[in-house]
Amino acid sequence: MKDSTGRPTDPRAQRRREQRRLFWIVLTFLVIGGAITIALVYGLPAAVLGLGCLLAGAGVLILLWLILLLIERLAK
Repeated sequence: MKDSTGRPTDPRAQRRREQRRLFWIVLTFLVIGGAITIALVYGLPAAVLGLGCLLAGAGVLILLWLILLLIERLAK
């Protein structure tokens, strides 16, 4: 990606933005795709329970991501 303002780009900031964007895309895909897959295979009642479990798993992933972010900021 080229910066049109002529200023030098910050590759670390770009990498962090890209990693954050990919994290949310993967998390969304896992929760929504997993719920749809469960609904197609087992039906709607199982999908509601599965969605709750998928959201709990997503919460754990977010918590781990925040812990790693905190460690990264403390290391700086």
